[in-house]
Parts: sequence; C-alpha cells; structure tokens
Amino acid sequence: MLPRRELFPHVIEINHQARRRMGCCVYLVFDADEWCLVDIGYEDTLEDMIQIIRQLDFPLANCKYLVATHADVDHIQGLKRAKELMPQAQVVGHPHAGKLLAEGERIMTYAEISAQGISLDLPAIQFDQTINEGDTLSIGNLSLKVWHTPGHAPAQLAFRLGNLLLSGDNIYRDGAVGNIDAHHGSDIPAFIRSLKRIQESDVEWLLPSHGPSFRKDNAMIQKTIDRLDRYQHLADFGTCAVDWPLMDEWDDELAKG
Repeated sequence: MLPRRELFPHVIEINHQARRRMGCCVYLVFDADEWCLVDIGYEDTLEDMIQIIRQLDFPLANCKYLVATHADVDHIQGLKRAKELMPQAQVVGHPHAGKLLAEGERIMTYAEISAQGISLDLPAIQFDQTINEGDTLSIGNLSLKVWHTPGHAPAQLAFRLGNLLLSGDNIYRDGAVGNIDAHHGSDIPAFIRSLKRIQESDVEWLLPSHGPSFRKDNAMIQKTIDRLDRYQHLADFGTCAVDWPLMDEWDDELAKG
C-alpha cells in the first residue's frame, strides 16, 4: 500500500500524490469509508490514477461521486470510463455542463479547436444528478458546499470544504485565470464577480484545477480583477469585451476633423 500524501486533511491531489504531472488537478476527498473525485482528467491517464487510488487503499466500490467542475475535455474526458469502473458513483456537475456532455458538444468543451489542430475524443455521458449554487455534497461527515462561479465557463463550479476552496479554473498561483474565449462561453463581467466572491470570502487556501495549491492572496486577486476589468474595454478579448472606448474617441476625433 502506498503512503497517503494528504495535501490537506481529507484531501489528496493525484498529481501531488504521484509526484508527477498527469494532467489537470484531480482531488480525492475522503472521510470514513466514503470518497469522491473532483474532476478526472484525460482518458489516457485514468488507468494510472485508478491504480494509484487502489494502492492508497480506497476501494473503488466506495467512491460516492465523480464530480465535474465544468465540461472542458481536459477535465472530463475520462469520466465515461471512470463511471464504467465505478458504476455506483454518481456523476454530478452543473446543468449546463450536463447538457454539453450528454450532447457530446465539441466547441464549448474545447474538444475541437481547428485553428490549433486539436481534435479529441469526447465520450458522451449522462449526469446522474445536477448540482448548483447552494447545494452540498456529503462525503462521510464532510460537506462540500457548491459555489457557482461562472466566467471561464458558464458551468464552472467551485467547492468549499472548511477553509479550503477547490476553486476550479477561476485563478492560479501566478494570478492567471482559466482562458477567456467567447466560443467557450466565457464572460468577463461574470469572471470578475466570481473572483470578487473568492476575494471577499474567509477561505484561506485555494486548490485550483491546474498547478499548485496556494494561500489566498487578496492583493494578487485584485491585480487579476483589475487586469480583467481592463480587458472589458480593450480589443484584446474583443468578442468578450463589453465596449471599446477607443471607437467612441475616434468618432469624436472624426467629427471634429
């Protein structure tokens, strides 16, 4: 049996446990004889993850939930196969993510990005249950409180566990955020609201979907908010911007000759 490298009490992150990067962060939350996985990653890393989970002495039959933070292919491609291995586990996520994955939608999930030559398999899967803001997932005596934090994607969920927030693609340790793309359903004003919610909360640690966990730094989050606020009014992310003041300035300059 492998020794468990708990990132925090009751939380194991599979990349951290394996001491190597296997893809997006996959969090195993456990208490008593129940456990769940928050995200699952790519299908080609699933067997390695399952082997690690077995070696950590977590019976597959005790997995209660397979949670999708949102519908991006790099987070959920292995979900269908995981459900086949753990049929008793409830596949759960936001209703919008459930619709995309049931349909096998390829653009909003980033399975198909023709400009970059990306075309990935996206096995369709039905959620057993949808979850949304204010819901709670119980694991043993633990409660994962569901936050709906749209911005990167319409279905982006985060999960609070005490002073921890499994924060999805909202923000990373370097101040970057999950990528912004209109075809993906990104929404900059919603993103700013989600970041302000995290900033104003009494959460102490953020456990993101990519990269290392880190202590919440409100000054760093504010820099990110300020950057996104500027993006709302620039052509950089024009399809997601709310306006472009330069065009109003140009109208005035043209009118004045």
